[in-house]
Amino acid sequence: MKHIIILVFIFLSIDNFAQDQAIKEIKNIGTAEVKDDTAHKQGWKKGALINIGLAQGSTSNWAAGGEKFSLSLNGFVGLFANLKQGKNKWFNNLDLYYGVLRSTTQGMRKNDDRIDFFSKYTHQIKPKLGFGAVASFRTQFTDGFNYEDVPKRLISGLFAPAYLTLAPGFDWTPTEYFSVFFTPISGRWTIVSNHTAQLGTRYGLDPGKSLRTELGAYVSANFKKEIFKNVVYKSRLDLYSNYLHNPQNIDIYWTNLIGLKVNKFLTVTYSLDLIYDDDVRQFGPQGTSPGTQLKSMLNVGITTRL
Repeated sequence: MKHIIILVFIFLSIDNFAQDQAIKEIKNIGTAEVKDDTAHKQGWKKGALINIGLAQGSTSNWAAGGEKFSLSLNGFVGLFANLKQGKNKWFNNLDLYYGVLRSTTQGMRKNDDRIDFFSKYTHQIKPKLGFGAVASFRTQFTDGFNYEDVPKRLISGLFAPAYLTLAPGFDWTPTEYFSVFFTPISGRWTIVSNHTAQLGTRYGLDPGKSLRTELGAYVSANFKKEIFKNVVYKSRLDLYSNYLHNPQNIDIYWTNLIGLKVNKFLTVTYSLDLIYDDDVRQFGPQGTSPGTQLKSMLNVGITTRL
């Protein structure tokens, strides 16, 4: 519960600060498209953002030490397709992340890997309140390894795991840049592909099983606003309580992205992701405890929009 209190406090603090800034046109780079785009009145609006960042370093006879050669490449593709028709709204967003790092001592390793799809349909029943449904799907592209073990040990892969959430509920939108979708009943499935079924127990599945079903309450809060000139902050916080097993232990998925637009093509981005899943018990001294997962990435890259 203390995780939730801290996150909610941070979220409200950011919201209060952002309200003091002038409301400007939001620039689309990244997470779920939840803003009420005033320029988008009716029909479909589609688009894409592509960002590629490259960093290289090398040393030769360097007394302080360091890698002789290192090269990192990170890519991001954000696709969205949004429909507005009368009192109906349908937002769809697909974010694809992948990054690799190669160095002389450690070889090739990935440092970013995510597939994140978010879809929300709502029908307005009051000025700030709608009813609808959310579909969310997350997984990754390639295998992941624990390099501390020798030889390296497989710990994840495509559809290992994958998370699917389907949730009917209510959508509260107090401002154009902040919304909360909430429901007392929703379904969530954790999937581990058959060819990696041995990994299932790492993600809360019974031994030999490839699917775990949960039933519980779901909340998804979305924030997206230009907080300073050419600086956009976007965040999505998903909370899930599984009624079938330890409902008091709330799972957290929190993704954040700050984007600074330097010029027409150059963008600096910083992402911070936090995950707490009570069923992922592979941390601690014995490797059997849940833990807070953190991942951050600072990237300077070339950006284009389609």
